[in-house]
Amino acid sequence: QVQLVESGGGLVQAGGSLRLSCAASGRTFSNYAMGWFRQAPGKEREFVAAINWSGRSTYYADSVKGRFTISRDNAKNTVYLQMSSLNTEDTAVYYCAQGSGSYYYPAGSPFTSWGQGTQVTVSS
Repeated sequence: QVQLVESGGGLVQAGGSLRLSCAASGRTFSNYAMGWFRQAPGKEREFVAAINWSGRSTYYADSVKGRFTISRDNAKNTVYLQMSSLNTEDTAVYYCAQGSGSYYYPAGSPFTSWGQGTQVTVSS
């Protein structure tokens, strides 16, 4: 059974930075693509970023491109989301997810396991 545990959320002022971490267990971490999603109050969950098994390919939502960086350390079974230049629209619960395969395909890639989420609040 896959377990994904996010950490690193919190309250930050606009313009600030945070780094989220997601520790995975239960499957061979390096075999799977990983992703970050977020859900703001009253809104649907949305894609934020994804990374292939090797870490060599990354993908971002337009809203975070240039501000957020996804990375992974396969030796530590951990995926990260470095967030910079945060604004109030980034306020959401952020979820880590594990893909069903090694690669993420922007046209459609299922994510089969989810963490419990970590709250990020950006104050103005």
